[in-house]
Amino acid sequence: MRPVGRREMLGKVGHAALTLLSLLLLWQEAAAIEVPLDPKIQQDLKQPPTIIKQSVKDYIVDPRDNTIIIECEAKGNPMPIFLWRRNGRLFNIGKDPRVTMRKRSGTLEVGFHNGGRPEDYEGEYQCFASNELGMALSNKILLRVSKAPLWPKEVLAPVQVVEGSPLVLTCNPPPGLPPPLIFWMDSNMTPIHQDRRVSMGLNGDLYFSNVLVQDGQKDYSCNARFNFTYTIQQKNPFNLKVQTTEPYNDTSYNASDPFGGRKIAETSPSFLTPEGSGSFKMVLRDEQLLLECIAAGLPTPSIKWFKRGGDLPAQKVKFQNFNKTLKILSVSEEDAGEYVCMADNRLGSIRHSINVQVKAAPYWLDKPTNLVLAPEENGRLVCRANGNPKPNIQWLMNGEPINKITETPTSTNREVLGDTILFRGVQIGSSAVYQCNASNQHGYLLANAFVSVLDMAPRMLGPKNQLIKVVMNNRTFLNCPFFGSPLPELRWFKNGQGSGLDGGQYRAYINGTLEIKRARKEDEGIYTCVANNMLGNAENQVQLEVKEPTRIIQAPTYQSVLRGSKATFHCKVVSDPSLPITVNWSKDGERLDLGWRLKKDEESLTIPSVSENDEGIYTCTVKSEIDQDSASARLTVSEDTFHNPSVFSTLPPDRPDPPIDLDLSDPLARSVRLTWIPGNDRRSPVTEFLVQFEENHWEPGRWRNLSSYPGDLNSVILQLAPNVNYQFRVIAINSVGWSQPSQPSPRYKTTAAPPDAIPRDLRGWGSNKDNMELTWEPLRDLEKNGPNLQYNVWWRRKDSGDDWTNVTTSETKYVVHHTETYVPYEIKIQARNDLGSGPESNIVIGYSGEDKPTDSPTELRVSKVGSTRANIHWKPVDLSSVQGEFKEYRLYYWRESSLVPGLVVSKEKKTTGFYTTVPEPSGILKDLVPYSKYKMFMVVANSRFESLPSNNVEFTTAEGVPDAPRFFRINRRSLDTLYLEWGKPLEPNGILIGYQLVYQRVNGSRLGPQQFETFRPNMTDFILRLPDRSARYKFSLSALTKVGMGEVYAEESPLFTNEAENFTDATDVVELTDATLSSVSPPTPTPLPSLPPLPPTTIPPTTISITTPTPPPTTPPPPPTTTTTEATTPSTVPVLVTTKRVDQNVLVTPRWEIWSLTVVANSYYADVNWSHNFPADSKFTLEVTLDFNKTVAVEKEKQPPVNLKALIAGEMYHLRVYSQELNSVSKSVTFQTKAAHIDQVDIATQGWFIGLMCAIALIILILLIVCFIKRSRGGKYPSSGFLTGFTKYLVRDKKDLPLDPVDQKDQDGSFDYQNGSSVRDRNENENSSDEDNKPLQGSQTSLDGNVKESDDSLVDYGEGGDGQFNEDGSFIGQYTVKKDKDETEGNESSEATSPVNAIYSLA
Repeated sequence: MRPVGRREMLGKVGHAALTLLSLLLLWQEAAAIEVPLDPKIQQDLKQPPTIIKQSVKDYIVDPRDNTIIIECEAKGNPMPIFLWRRNGRLFNIGKDPRVTMRKRSGTLEVGFHNGGRPEDYEGEYQCFASNELGMALSNKILLRVSKAPLWPKEVLAPVQVVEGSPLVLTCNPPPGLPPPLIFWMDSNMTPIHQDRRVSMGLNGDLYFSNVLVQDGQKDYSCNARFNFTYTIQQKNPFNLKVQTTEPYNDTSYNASDPFGGRKIAETSPSFLTPEGSGSFKMVLRDEQLLLECIAAGLPTPSIKWFKRGGDLPAQKVKFQNFNKTLKILSVSEEDAGEYVCMADNRLGSIRHSINVQVKAAPYWLDKPTNLVLAPEENGRLVCRANGNPKPNIQWLMNGEPINKITETPTSTNREVLGDTILFRGVQIGSSAVYQCNASNQHGYLLANAFVSVLDMAPRMLGPKNQLIKVVMNNRTFLNCPFFGSPLPELRWFKNGQGSGLDGGQYRAYINGTLEIKRARKEDEGIYTCVANNMLGNAENQVQLEVKEPTRIIQAPTYQSVLRGSKATFHCKVVSDPSLPITVNWSKDGERLDLGWRLKKDEESLTIPSVSENDEGIYTCTVKSEIDQDSASARLTVSEDTFHNPSVFSTLPPDRPDPPIDLDLSDPLARSVRLTWIPGNDRRSPVTEFLVQFEENHWEPGRWRNLSSYPGDLNSVILQLAPNVNYQFRVIAINSVGWSQPSQPSPRYKTTAAPPDAIPRDLRGWGSNKDNMELTWEPLRDLEKNGPNLQYNVWWRRKDSGDDWTNVTTSETKYVVHHTETYVPYEIKIQARNDLGSGPESNIVIGYSGEDKPTDSPTELRVSKVGSTRANIHWKPVDLSSVQGEFKEYRLYYWRESSLVPGLVVSKEKKTTGFYTTVPEPSGILKDLVPYSKYKMFMVVANSRFESLPSNNVEFTTAEGVPDAPRFFRINRRSLDTLYLEWGKPLEPNGILIGYQLVYQRVNGSRLGPQQFETFRPNMTDFILRLPDRSARYKFSLSALTKVGMGEVYAEESPLFTNEAENFTDATDVVELTDATLSSVSPPTPTPLPSLPPLPPTTIPPTTISITTPTPPPTTPPPPPTTTTTEATTPSTVPVLVTTKRVDQNVLVTPRWEIWSLTVVANSYYADVNWSHNFPADSKFTLEVTLDFNKTVAVEKEKQPPVNLKALIAGEMYHLRVYSQELNSVSKSVTFQTKAAHIDQVDIATQGWFIGLMCAIALIILILLIVCFIKRSRGGKYPSSGFLTGFTKYLVRDKKDLPLDPVDQKDQDGSFDYQNGSSVRDRNENENSSDEDNKPLQGSQTSLDGNVKESDDSLVDYGEGGDGQFNEDGSFIGQYTVKKDKDETEGNESSEATSPVNAIYSLA
């Protein structure tokens, strides 16, 4: 538990802060530190990783998705690095081109745009986020692909059933993931009607309690709907054949007699499901319980439910499926028991009992939370979970079982006690992330909680040199928020004098607040707060000015005036002369617009010629910079009594008058009777009386609530505390509001009594080797019960049998001197006053002081020295020589030198502790630097001292793999070359033998084949000629030693010209000094340990917006001003602004805002970020509008940053971000996506173009050959038609080449390509039919235009017509030369299909 007193409080405080501050007195022990949200502290504070977002444990994905996203987000400082395990083994992402990890995130994206199956990635995944302070774990995420299997093919025979008999139609749906939703329909896709007789069971089967003849008039098909893939599978339908002994007439059917008057044998109830007289059901806690009973019988049985030994929980139980199903949501342990269902009809009844057992997967009782401690402080992590069966609790540290880490730097100050880990005297370097795993056979829970040891000099968090103005005689709080670790001690001084303000008029709280119980003029001045701890000190100043209160000394009074007359309300004010005031009037709660009719002066408001519209409540409000006062009065308007006797019309209800004549009677030691006379209720009955009290000893003048009573009482007995001088007052409350307080009662002082309370937080500890300090928390003022409060304290040595030694003191600390070194004592305490003693406390164990250990560890040695670790052995000391609480064997070690020639190293000493009491202790020294020379010695330590050192030991570590190159820059020297430059690793960890460069082409999400370059160890630059200037490449550079390849520095090449807007010439330089280090798979990877450390991540500066309110002292705070600065924090911290109210200083949070909305657009996506001052778990909605058609898309529940996908290249968009929870909307931002990137390709080098040109050339060659063959044979192709003309057009240009002999010319040289005849011939035969002029197939045209018959044609074939055959003798048509035009226009000659004609058709 974190004490409230440790919390940082900002801004000016008031009565709201007082409630919180009163709790600070209850806690003084060192406990977990609450780190404030101040951005300066957060920026400098290192913290272990914390998982903030992860995928669900049972993760089912759609196989149709192109991308699977497995989420893992973590925060920490330094930024965590991530790795994954799949099915318990390290998942090497670099080896799988389909898997990528988001930058500065552990979220995996598995893409299937270029092939692959989601089923190949099923399995159990776990994410590990680590930095130098520890490692956090995600849940184990079981990834499965949704399945919608087809129904097995089967032929269903017709189902024969006797009328009145029961029937079950089985469904047996195919197993899907997740299971499908079952429903029944007929072949017309009409749902099967269900009622008490016919219904579907939980297993999907269709149950008939009894069958009717009309049930056979349709078929029944079971359907399975797989919601995840939006598919429906249908089973082959069942056909029913209902056998009946008597004929059935449809017209005789009615609902009351479904058998139409026919006699069907009735049957008593029997259960179709479940079977037998009893069954068993197990259900998990918080899941839903479904119990089912379906019965057969005629008439249809009814179902009733009972629970043996108790009633059914009416608020949780629901009956479904016509009372056949009992449903209980969110089952708890009390729902276990025996449930009975009864089926009955007029022939009898039957029962079935279901024994329900409720088990439980683990659930949290006390979930471990992060723990921040200062050096030498104590703390604990608690992990309590419950379940059925009882879960097993397992602790892990940085992902490793804690019981297997026997000796680590943190084990010496750590003790595991079941579900609790105790930390004592933590040290710098003890930070780690602890995991609690609670599991049983039904599930598990995993929680991460880090322990961070922090040391920080004091810092002042509030504004410098504040000026605070307060009202005289009011309680005042001066705030001085601060932070430091260990928690600094803070003291207040006035005007630079005195020894610290605490006591009397002042009260200092441990959170930095100074209370002035009643501010007076003499309290004005400059107050200085000074915070100091062992690391330094800091101070701040507050100037206090005390002002006279603003008061209304003449308030407006009730007015009842005649219509048309004048009404005047007076409002006379006194205030501090140095504070300007404003006087405003309002009517019925709304500001009054004076206009031309109303008149206002400094002390009154006048309403001339009043009317009914002027009736209402008028309020005078006077405000100054620091306080305000108000008073109200009602105005009623009446008519002249001479004209209207009903003057005294009914008035609206008002607040009641205060009670009067308070009287005290029946005085007793701790009670008294208070009686009063209620005032006028003002037309609204009094519902409650509130009794308040004031006492004149500790806080005179402050009224506090004592108790409240119903409105029908006016005499009550008050329960009081002893030795308090009370006076009381009463407030009446009705539906309108509170009355004014009554006049105070006479004072009544209760008699004194012995204390009832026990002093809290009793402790015993030694500040020197021969003493023990006893401390406790004093009683509160109202717990003292009498004068002269003192404390009796007893102590004695534990298990000694000695008599108790005691002392009586009025202080809150006592020091026992001359004790033996580190001896346990029994301690108890009791409060007492002049009236007697109170109860004794329980016995507490304390310890006297510690001394330096007398013995030192001996024979320190090392074994099994590797590159980064070594085994340590030593001989232990006798624990009695430790002379205190044994903390650890503390090993001091330092790096003396590096074995790499010329490498200078830091010789800073480091420590690690080993907590062990075995006879032959040993430990493992980790995190050593390879290829180095080390020295070390060991001491034994208690809580305060260390022993003399052991013998010094020297050893050297083996050679290892190098660190990543110190930097990696990529400069584009020209469009075809890249200049690569890198720096040698800061830690080569051995003798460098070279560098290896791996690069591959990047095409979207696909990666090309890897290409390798190897360099000598003295090379630090290289010029690379790009195979493709328009492509982008991914580079990975690593250094090599003989052990293997070191950490990889990975980056992509600078953007090409049409990808980057700012790339203007070949000399632009892209420097990648802040590139992210990532693990890229080498061609020959070295073996990896079970949990390899990943390289650190360099976080580039991020531009954020910091909102700073700047309110002037005399006006309300204006909207925050926004400035842009460079910082590494991803968001801004909400700022508290100060608003002055009457008689109080209140902390007010500014309104929620969204600002600095930025968009970085690409062609098909855009990265969006914004700043806000919302709570951390707030959700945002993004509204994206496409400009050209105003289409609006909404993405809900997003946190910045957000990646907008599926955008259109080259389009304009409008974006705004808003929160529906807190009603805040950002300004709209307009952005345009980049034009789509199209590679410039030389068409002449493309294969498809070369093939097309070859095909066209071949066709032309074939046509030329055909034309030559035809011409050499005399030409039998038709002289008219499009194909002949087109072929000739391809052979020669009709204008530039001489005509062939077959070309027909006119005298003027013109040629008709339409039918091959001259122009003159066409003119002479223009009235003839085109068909008459067309030559027959197989004939050729002579030079004079006449048709010449072919030798091989049969002219006389047919009945007087000219028959036409092809050269092979096939008949192709029949023509009559002397036909009329009307008969021949629609009978065109047809050509036989031939290869040449096919070629013509292609042409």
